[in-house]
Amino acid sequence: MGLTGFGVFFLFFGMILFFDKALLAIGNIFFVVGLAFVIGLERTFRFFFQKHKMKATSFFLGGVFIVLIGWPIIGVFLEFYGFFLLFRGFFPVVVGFIRRIPVLGYLLNLPFISGYVDKVSESNNMV
Repeated sequence: MGLTGFGVFFLFFGMILFFDKALLAIGNIFFVVGLAFVIGLERTFRFFFQKHKMKATSFFLGGVFIVLIGWPIIGVFLEFYGFFLLFRGFFPVVVGFIRRIPVLGYLLNLPFISGYVDKVSESNNMV
């Protein structure tokens, strides 16, 4: 969990510091290695290399590679798109959890936000 948390921290910090290549590269490595340690190597490979997730995996890992070779802005955008495609099956669960938190749930249920959140949280894909 620590490596994954450090990975997210370094990715966030790297974006705050105007897409610093070194911080983004460290964050990517920590995130992927931490994910593998949390759920195991075999389950990580099964998750990333499912036939219906190959497009998402190629965008995510391609973005990681592009950050590592030195083009951080393009790589981060590819990673975000791949991350969205990979984990969009989890969004309804996350939105349901956040709606139960007192202040955040109130914000998500505001009229001009709830429609957008409902649309984003709809998922027809299996995880």
